[in-house]
Amino acid sequence: MIKAICVVGLTLLSASLSVSALAEPMKTGKLTSQPIGHYEFCLAYPDECKQLRGIDIKPVKLTKEIWSSMVNINSAINMVVEPKSDLDIYGREEVWTFPDQAGDCEDYVLLKRQMLINEGVSPSSLLITVVRRPDGEGHAVLTARTDRGDFILDNLTNQVKSWDQTPYTYLKRQSIRHQGHWVSIETTDDTLVGSVTKSE
Repeated sequence: MIKAICVVGLTLLSASLSVSALAEPMKTGKLTSQPIGHYEFCLAYPDECKQLRGIDIKPVKLTKEIWSSMVNINSAINMVVEPKSDLDIYGREEVWTFPDQAGDCEDYVLLKRQMLINEGVSPSSLLITVVRRPDGEGHAVLTARTDRGDFILDNLTNQVKSWDQTPYTYLKRQSIRHQGHWVSIETTDDTLVGSVTKSE
C-alpha cells in the first residue's frame, strides 16, 4: 500500500538539481558496534545485510535524475508514513522494519533506502546513519554518498541537505563494503565518536 501511494506521490512532486557547491563527504573511522535494532533487522532480512561483493563502491554520480529521485522519495515517504514510536506500534523499543502505514525514523530510512535501490542506486551509496539531535535524542537518517558529497534524507524535513548543513552530531553509519557492518564517524575536531574496533 505504501509503495503504491509513493509512486503516485512521485508524479506530483518535482525537483531540480540545485546543488551549487560540492558538499564535503563524511570522514569515517573503524568498525564499531551495530545497533541492536539493525542486528535484529538483519536476522529477519539477511539479504539486506550482506557483504557487497562485485559492486562498485564509488559514490553515485549525482545526476539531475538521481537528485530528483532523492528529493521526491524523501518527500513522498515523509508524506505517507505516519510517525509513531515502536512502543506505540509493537509494544517494545527498537523494532527496525519496513513500515506499512506508520513507523519511526529507522523505518523511514529503510523504506527510502529500498526505493532508491530499486531506482538503481547502489546500496554502498545509501547508508543508514545514527545521529544525535540537538536535544540529545538519538535519531536515524539516510546518507546518500554522491560524487558531489554526502546528502541526508530525513523524516523531520522534506529538504535533502548536505550532511554538514544539518543540526546533528554524527555518530556512526553502515559500512560501504558490508551492509551488516557499521563504522564510526569522525568529528570535525578529528576525534572519533562511538566505539572503535578494527578497520573497515
